[in-house]
Amino acid sequence: MGGMPGPYLIRGSVSLPEAELVWRFSRSSGPGGQHVNTSDSRAELRFDLAGTEALPPVWKERALERLAGRLVDGVLVVRAGEHRSQWRNREAAAVRMTTLLAEATAPPPRPRKKRGVPRGINERRLRGKKHRADIKRGRSGRDWT
Repeated sequence: MGGMPGPYLIRGSVSLPEAELVWRFSRSSGPGGQHVNTSDSRAELRFDLAGTEALPPVWKERALERLAGRLVDGVLVVRAGEHRSQWRNREAAAVRMTTLLAEATAPPPRPRKKRGVPRGINERRLRGKKHRADIKRGRSGRDWT
């Protein structure tokens, strides 16, 4: 392994534009060795969802709607600080970002079509009702002719 992952594919041929990703690095609070206090291993990745032109408009609307709670001024921010090496954190952040966007832009589930009640079931129910009625009718001891 080594090097940064290439284009971050979201789904199909749509990928995150490298140019629109803003990286920030800060001191990580994760585990570390002796130089832990000097290395900027925590990665923060920002992507301007509201301003991007890289996503199909439909996807963009969907994502803005579904991620509304996570956005700050239309910007999606993902952080990763669990690895000691900066590029592994970068990778983790990038993966998180693409996963988030992939889920947020997925087409909505198809609405369930209502199917009618099968004839047999209905008829069985009605037969049962009739049968019951006959039994009850026979209880009154009156003559039903």
